Amino acid sequence: MACLSSSRLCARVQDKLMCQFGQKVRRQTLFVKLKPPGPSPLRIFGKTCQRVTTCGPACGTSGTTVTGAVRRLASSMQSTSTGSLPDYGTQIVDPYRLLEDDLNGIYEDIRSELERNTNQPELNTIATYYFDGQGKALRPMVAILTAKAINYHVYGENSALLPSQRQVAMISEMIHSASLIHDDVIDQSDFRRGKPSVNVLWNHKKVAMAGDFILAVASMMIARLRSDEVTLVLSQVVTDLVQGEFMQLGSKETENERFAHYLTKTYRKTASLFANSVKAVALLSGADETTCELAFQYGRNLGLSFQLVDDLLDFVSSAHGMGKPTAADLRLGLATAPVLFACEKYPELNPMIMRRFQDAGDVEKAFELVHKSRGLEQTRFLARKHGLEAARLASELADSPYQKALVVTTDLVLNRIK
Repeated sequence: MACLSSSRLCARVQDKLMCQFGQKVRRQTLFVKLKPPGPSPLRIFGKTCQRVTTCGPACGTSGTTVTGAVRRLASSMQSTSTGSLPDYGTQIVDPYRLLEDDLNGIYEDIRSELERNTNQPELNTIATYYFDGQGKALRPMVAILTAKAINYHVYGENSALLPSQRQVAMISEMIHSASLIHDDVIDQSDFRRGKPSVNVLWNHKKVAMAGDFILAVASMMIARLRSDEVTLVLSQVVTDLVQGEFMQLGSKETENERFAHYLTKTYRKTASLFANSVKAVALLSGADETTCELAFQYGRNLGLSFQLVDDLLDFVSSAHGMGKPTAADLRLGLATAPVLFACEKYPELNPMIMRRFQDAGDVEKAFELVHKSRGLEQTRFLARKHGLEAARLASELADSPYQKALVVTTDLVLNRIK
């Protein structure tokens, strides 16, 4: 029996995978009924308080309370919104404003670290190309926010961000950018963040070495933290990234195997960095094992939600809005969640997946079938499921502006438009 039907999502695959991600679950087959989509506003990173749950002094407006999680689910097949999260009894706090002082200068500090470790001007130019401050800085923001939330949880109001925790935030962005540089070489991308990608401006050998250089400097920074536990945790990120990239080169025959393969690959390529970075800052705070695991699971669910939304945006956003070409995954031969869900209604997608959309017309046909199916709606639902779990985990920390902002961050990830 196929588990990925158009009206219900089989969690058997996810239950099987949870143990890999450090979460023990009882083996069972669970069917979750998909709810009809309803209206939901769009929001952009760093711009909260626009028709969200509640809005208080942090926003400068009085705001209104929106009740009921169901009618704030996904907007429509053409919308990029995945729906706001339930009201957890918190006021909206803008994470970027809350951390403005902590995030200020983080790209400059990264560029300084790289510049200090090379006397090759061209290497420095390539390595610092994506540290121009034009990114969302999501990973360092999440790392610092989690650090401050857990410090408050453990030590109360007198807690402060540790220099080592800010270093982890920088390291997370450096590992991420190194992976982008390597991706650009592998995928031969033309654009990234609305500008020419590194492999367009420099030859592939130099670009690949620049990515290696960023990882090397990040490794030196990890060593300076002088924590064996943190070293192991952050080293796992790089191991996962490489394994995830290898997994992306292959595929599986059956639907359930293929979806399990996709989820594991997504964890390794994207969610592992979120999960292990926030676990690292929790370890540095001296938090107990339970709190460190809570941080890890928050990052894991946030990362999975982020990538599912990213895969969704590849089908519904404009190239201008994304800063990179749309339908890029199909053109690279990749079957992401919207395609895998669409397979249930349109089995003719299966041979296209196996030949990686290489035949003439495959990309256009697959794009059309995804939009005709419920693949986008089901991807939204799964992204929201992980977002809800991340918000629930964040709500278990001691009440503070940082804890509230962790909940808000899950909503920002779900409703981003690029």
